[in-house]
Amino acid sequence: MKKFIIFFFFLTTLFSNSTISFSAEKAAEPMSPSWSFKGFFGTFDRASLQRGYQVYTEVCASCHSMKHLSYRNLSQPGGPEFSEEQVKIIASQFEVRDGPNDDGEMFDRPARPSDNFVSPYANDKEATAANGGAYPPDMSVLVKARKGGADYIYSLLLGYEEPPEGISLDDGVYYNKYMAGNKIKMSNPLSEGIVEYADGTNATEDQMARDVTTFLSWAAEPHLEERHKIGFRAIIYLIIITILVYFSMKKIWSRVESEV
Repeated sequence: MKKFIIFFFFLTTLFSNSTISFSAEKAAEPMSPSWSFKGFFGTFDRASLQRGYQVYTEVCASCHSMKHLSYRNLSQPGGPEFSEEQVKIIASQFEVRDGPNDDGEMFDRPARPSDNFVSPYANDKEATAANGGAYPPDMSVLVKARKGGADYIYSLLLGYEEPPEGISLDDGVYYNKYMAGNKIKMSNPLSEGIVEYADGTNATEDQMARDVTTFLSWAAEPHLEERHKIGFRAIIYLIIITILVYFSMKKIWSRVESEV
């Protein structure tokens, strides 16, 4: 009996400690703001996409790559829709390694619209070393790769807080209530007025988080609007076919009934 009591006490203590540990690591549910691109008829806000690209370039691009996106994508229908001239100017601000030339040597040149976004690091190991051992993920399809999608990315950007009493953080680690375990190695990237929007919009933390999340959502699904249009046309087509079939069958059965 004594052994049973000791064993029961051990299990109770273990369960209690586990519960406390798990509750401390449980992330808060992401916020769910309204997104223009959600829903069957969803479309991207062009102004928000352009502002989001600006936030990515000025805040995120120093650590995070977007290797699956090319500069010419910025002018495609359904996206930020920069003009071709604007895209040429945007691309020319970056340098890419090219070659070999006629002398067999590699050389640097200004990027062209056909080039993929230039990565801030030469390789993954350099990226990891430069960020204290934490690899900054590529942002091309980040929205699709994270559970919660746009809501999670938006919430994470606004989820930085001072750690609650009793929680200690190592150097270079920050508290974020939306991150699994509530600990993240990326410092808060957004602060009031860190970006001066070209269109004059007030660059609050919330506005920047919304805009860059919208841009990342488009990057992950650049053909979303086209898919919505195709889906809508398909439904209209099916409705018309259904109506035609209904009246055709009705006419056929009317003849059968009249013969009887």
